[in-house]
Amino acid sequence: MAEARFIAIEGPIGVGKTSLARRLAEELDGELLLEGAAANPFLERFYRDPRGAALPTQLFFLFQRVQQIEDLRQATIFSDVRIADFMLEKDRLFAEVNLDRHELSLYDRVYASLDVDSPAPDLVIYLQAPVDTLLFRIAQRGIDYEQKIGRHYLERLAEAYSQFFYDYDAAPLLIVNAATIDPISNETHFEMLLAEINRVRSGRHFFNPVISALA
Repeated sequence: MAEARFIAIEGPIGVGKTSLARRLAEELDGELLLEGAAANPFLERFYRDPRGAALPTQLFFLFQRVQQIEDLRQATIFSDVRIADFMLEKDRLFAEVNLDRHELSLYDRVYASLDVDSPAPDLVIYLQAPVDTLLFRIAQRGIDYEQKIGRHYLERLAEAYSQFFYDYDAAPLLIVNAATIDPISNETHFEMLLAEINRVRSGRHFFNPVISALA
């Protein structure tokens, strides 16, 4: 694990990014860098009125994540291991899903003016799960404004993530079937995932354990 100083965890809403980031940071005594979606004052309005609030929601996230990336660059001085529950690239992914073409053009102009230099992770963990699983977990965690998230939106988001990571080669990538494991509550599952993380040094890898083997 010494080689993986910066680990980024990604995937659609409800897949378990933040919980896994917290668990890994605790296990590896690493610095935890969280997306902080709840700090976005437009987010609740977006889930009530996606068309009307999409642009301010997206621009707030963009400026927030640019600051987080700057904080991340500074953190390299102080911490051996850093675990983030986001990548800057996710912002463009969400913009493509949420914005119309005129808003997206404006977003791109703003993004280009920021001249962001985001450090590449040493490892990216991409968590996947069926939409039914995402909906169940969103309902289970009980955040009020998230209960307005619909199946169609999650389907579009999951497809956007799938397309993004289909071509991704900027860092070693571990693709995890998050529907078959519970690495937060089940220590055996966590140890299996951690062992897989430790094995990844380059390229693209898949972790898709058989449910019966984890019982």
